[in-house]
Amino acid sequence: MRYVIHLGIVCFLLAGCGAKQKTDVAEGKAAKGQSAKVLIVTGVDYPGHKWKLTAPVLAEAIAADKRLEVTVTEEPNDLASDELGDYDVIVLHFMDWEVPDPGPAARANLKRVVASGKGLVLVHFACGAFQEWPEFVELAGRVWDPKLRGHDPHGKFTVKITDAQHPVMKGISEFETVDELYTCLAGETPIKVLATARSRVDGKDYPMAFVLDYGKGRVMHSVLGHDVQAFASLGVKRLFRNACAWGAGLAPLE
Repeated sequence: MRYVIHLGIVCFLLAGCGAKQKTDVAEGKAAKGQSAKVLIVTGVDYPGHKWKLTAPVLAEAIAADKRLEVTVTEEPNDLASDELGDYDVIVLHFMDWEVPDPGPAARANLKRVVASGKGLVLVHFACGAFQEWPEFVELAGRVWDPKLRGHDPHGKFTVKITDAQHPVMKGISEFETVDELYTCLAGETPIKVLATARSRVDGKDYPMAFVLDYGKGRVMHSVLGHDVQAFASLGVKRLFRNACAWGAGLAPLE
């Protein structure tokens, strides 16, 4: 199946299922040295996460920064490709629910590319993208622990900014969203928390967005983005757009 979505000056194409999709979603590039290539990796997830609907919305939000040239692939195995290093930022928007993860070659390649100085952005349930890879927590900062309570009931909550000076939070103030407030992350990797939300269930604050370094690379991980409604929040859109610019070494736009 092929479809094209026209959104003002933003247009992108997702090619047929089961095939790699290369999709430029920005109209041209900024001046040389002021543009970056972003790869969104999607194609499989928990059935309650409708990636076919959310991936285009995520791509649109990122491509609103015209310096960012966005490509979407529905093949997580593309993480093993030699072409991965051609991208400045890799966005993980998948979770290997009841299927094998992309495997050792993809793991090693992802580590190598990010450590070399590329950006990595994790979206929502990407915290569980590599369930059988213990070292994933070093790259992701925190990962899904199925032994923990998953999340609050789906609904509205407030995201509070804990580090307004970080470039990823540029132009973002406290905002409301309708989403899943994740309470299921585990890990001891050093991270810098940028935003939190308070659970209505247990009254505790949980990280909604955080950053870390991996080698020379920059990683931003946010558990926001359950569905299309979650991406309706301007704060969520800006968060992922800023993260991609920052991950590529560009200053987020005003």
